[in-house]
This record gives sequence, C-alpha cells and structure tokens, in this order.
Amino acid sequence: MIHIIITSYNEPKATLRAINSFLNQKIKQEFKIIVCDPFPEVKDFLKQNVHNKNIGFFLDPGEGKSYALNLLFSKLASNNKDDFFILTDGDVYVSENAVEKITEAFKDKEVGCVTAKPVSIDPKDTKYGFWASVAFSGIDKTRKRLSNEKKFFECSGYLFAIRKNVISDFPLEGSEDGIIAYLFWKKGYKIKYLPEVEVYVKNPSNWKDYKLQKIRNIKGHENYSKLFPEMPRTKTFWNEVREGMFAPIVSVRSFSQFFWAIEFYFARLYIYLKAFSDMKKKQEYSDGWRDNEIESTKPLD
Repeated sequence: MIHIIITSYNEPKATLRAINSFLNQKIKQEFKIIVCDPFPEVKDFLKQNVHNKNIGFFLDPGEGKSYALNLLFSKLASNNKDDFFILTDGDVYVSENAVEKITEAFKDKEVGCVTAKPVSIDPKDTKYGFWASVAFSGIDKTRKRLSNEKKFFECSGYLFAIRKNVISDFPLEGSEDGIIAYLFWKKGYKIKYLPEVEVYVKNPSNWKDYKLQKIRNIKGHENYSKLFPEMPRTKTFWNEVREGMFAPIVSVRSFSQFFWAIEFYFARLYIYLKAFSDMKKKQEYSDGWRDNEIESTKPLD
C-alpha cells in the first residue's frame, strides 16, 4: 500500500494540481492520497472538484507539519516494510514518472529513503528565479555525488518517500526531511537520490518572503546539531561555501545575472548571520505550520 501524503495550507487550487499530478500517473499498486490541511474549506473544495475513491482528507490540528506527519504515521502504520509513504506539499507538483521510479528504487531492500530533484518554475531572467536556479543546481550536484558514494545526505521536503514500519515518529524541533533521513540512516538503511524524478517548485519572488523562508530553513537544519550531534551535516554555511563558492558566477549568462550573482553572495551571508543571531537570542526554529505565510510561493491561490 502506498500512502501519498500531501501537506498543504489553504491552497486549494494548487493542492488540486498536486493531486492531479499523481492521479495522471499509471500506478499499479494500491494507493491512497491523503491531503493534510488545517482548513476545512480545502476539503470542501476538493470534494467538489475531484471525484476519486483514492482521495482522503485529514484535518491538520494546526500544530505544525511535523506534528501532523507524526499523527499520520501512527494512523496509517503498516507492518509491511514494502509499503511506503510518499511525502510532498500542496504548493508543488511532480513529474509523471514519480511513483514508478520511487517504487523501483524500493525494490532494493537496503533503501529506506528516496528523494527527488527540485526544479524551479521561476524564470531565470528574474533575480529570484536566477537565485533559485543556482541553489537547486547546487543541491542536485551534491545529492548526486553523495548518493553515488552511498553516503548520508538530507532529503528534499518537497518530495521524498520512506518505508513504513521503520520509524513510528520523529522529533519536532528540526526540519523533517533531514531528521527522518537520519533516523533511517541510523538503522542501516541507504538513502537514494532520483534525479530523473522532478518536483516543480514556485520560489519566493521578493526579499521579504525570501528571508522568511530561508532563515526558517537554516534554523531547522542548525537544530540537527542539538538533536543529533553525531549526525553528518550536508547543509551548513561552510559546506555551502566549499561546494557552491563559484556556482553563481559560472551560472551567469547575461549582464543582469552577473549583478544578481554578486547580490546572491551577500544575500546568503546575510540570512546565515541573521539566523545565527536569532538563535542566540533564543528565537529558534518553530514547527508552526507557516507562522508567517510566504505569499509569493503560492503558485495558483
């Protein structure tokens, strides 16, 4: 049994697109799509616009994405390790080969987690679209290398899959995509990257939203060191410097992009310094589901 969990936050039109990106695939196994959202209006919208017995709705209690996922892991538990969860968000959508390729990857019994390639849908001829392209390119390069070397790396929260009945829950104090991957790694499972499986993402398109999203993300990853001091870190300031120092410059294809590349260096330095400063002031990561909404990442709603 495959349970596809789509966590969303009052984005009914985008969530409908996310659902359809799975329904349009040829899925041979028994599956169920569960939309997890704190707004009952989303359930009503989906009930009116999609008619399929494989669609379910779980009312998120509003305590955070990780909290809701823990509830669903318990509710949908299975003793069959061949069963798995596919975890994604309502504001993204996936390539038509996603379920097929994920299923193939789990034929290797040593694989516990599978993750996909984020692809920005923002145009590269805008500053924030260019920044997203540079960042995603670096993530792709790093994950390919670590996956081929059979080393630990953090999954993508936009789209990843895990075997059932391996973990029953996970801590709420950090980003779920890294914590869950590490809990599997500790149990001896491999993590596999599938660059041929794409998940399409709308990124922030203004400085306010960019700061909110990226600073929160850094805080979530920095908390790993408190939760699991022994955990290999793949997303850190120094790793970003070592692996991505020249990425913005080599990505330049126009005069405008040259200036955006220079700005990108300063932007990344600022958000790391701001995140570290906040954490020193005890303004740490919170699992609250979108404490501050990031409006510009809403693709349709």
